[in-house]
Amino acid sequence: MSSIEWTEQTWNPVTGCTKISAGCKHCYAETMARRLQAMGVTGYENGFTIACHENRLSVPLRRKKPTMYFVNSMSDLFHPRVPFVFIDKVMQTISATPQHTYQILTKRPATMAKYFGCRGVPENAWLGVSVENKRHGVPRIDVLRGIDANIRFLSVEPLLEDVGEIDLAGIHWVIVGGESGHKARPMHPQWVAGVKRQCRSAGARFFFKQWGAHDKNGAKGSKKGNGRMYRGRIYDEMPVVTA
Repeated sequence: MSSIEWTEQTWNPVTGCTKISAGCKHCYAETMARRLQAMGVTGYENGFTIACHENRLSVPLRRKKPTMYFVNSMSDLFHPRVPFVFIDKVMQTISATPQHTYQILTKRPATMAKYFGCRGVPENAWLGVSVENKRHGVPRIDVLRGIDANIRFLSVEPLLEDVGEIDLAGIHWVIVGGESGHKARPMHPQWVAGVKRQCRSAGARFFFKQWGAHDKNGAKGSKKGNGRMYRGRIYDEMPVVTA
């Protein structure tokens, strides 16, 4: 099982990445990769350097139970150093396992749009973009909206500022969360409120993942201690998938 609240399992046919925007500053995956490298874990011999793992492509094929997979929690499938021929193999596995659902999140939607420009999106693949701020994150939404996927979602995490009014037309699901780690930047409740209000207006499902390393008052604390409660309840809405 995954410790990520909005998925069940992680599947990492690609590992490693490079920083591209403000949300990458304190990348948890980079920290984890360095730790796994130090432990001698297979697949992390080169730390956070991009690596495509052919031997991991068959992992979901061996699982019959319907499972929700977050694809590449330790990378970005649409990083420029991941060849389209390898992404083709990832999509072949996704198409061959219709019992599973795959959540694919990127900070590089232009590459994702280019890839799917001449390929269909598998019905069981959800496509998402990270939206951490106005400058880097918000422009990604328009690119995502132009891709014909059954489910389009936003990961508004870490939410680093008030993202203002955003166009959620064609967006089915929005995840919001604060940053974790000892260098984490705080997330203000009014920023969350603005996103939640717009989700309600647009009919998008709202999932509050965590406060992170700062509580609702901005005080530093533990991620576990700060919890997932927002305005007295847990918001764990999932998108509605229609046949």
